[in-house]
Amino acid sequence: MSEPDGADDGWSAGTRTGFIDPISMEDDPAELYAGDAGTLDADVRRVLVQLLRRRFLLAEKNPAQWRTLLENQQIIESRMHDLFVRLVVDHDRGVAYKQQVRSAELDVPILLKDDPYTRAETLVLVHLRTVFQRERGTGEASVRVDIEELEQTVLTYFDPNDHNLARGQQEVRNAVQRLVTEGLLTEESAGRYRITPMVEVVLSTARLAELEQWLRGQNEATA
Repeated sequence: MSEPDGADDGWSAGTRTGFIDPISMEDDPAELYAGDAGTLDADVRRVLVQLLRRRFLLAEKNPAQWRTLLENQQIIESRMHDLFVRLVVDHDRGVAYKQQVRSAELDVPILLKDDPYTRAETLVLVHLRTVFQRERGTGEASVRVDIEELEQTVLTYFDPNDHNLARGQQEVRNAVQRLVTEGLLTEESAGRYRITPMVEVVLSTARLAELEQWLRGQNEATA
């Protein structure tokens, strides 16, 4: 027997006891997008992507992401380990970076390709690391260099028979720009840069000594 029209049985549409209106996948509050099977919050995912995309995550430059990293370090490390990538968090320097896991006992697919520095970039790095080490040794909290100083020093290692000064200067400036992008340098004003502690991560003391010895040999060979 049908219910009379307009009869109120206490069940309103969409809120009947034991039932709810179906929610489409696109409206599911647990998903960030249609078909999303991830479990991390959006902010945590952004930090994970940033670590995979960029060479470094700097606390000074990205304080909000740094906070998110520290609060969720264990799960972020777990996701990176699933990809055979190691996460390094240097609290003293305020920097996080990744390393490719390599093992003689395990067949590890290589995700992170090596992106070596050019000769000009290496020369700039060696000078920055040397200046940073010297100035920090005298108690300087912040170490700065000018583009003119970089050019003057680095160009002494270029081929003395190459008289195209403009080309050499452009190589140095391109090298500086890459190091700014990676966070090793911060431009404070036009042509003036602050060296970040990242130079110590990229060039250890032992590696710096090796490169300086190599550069001395190069200079002697062209003298």
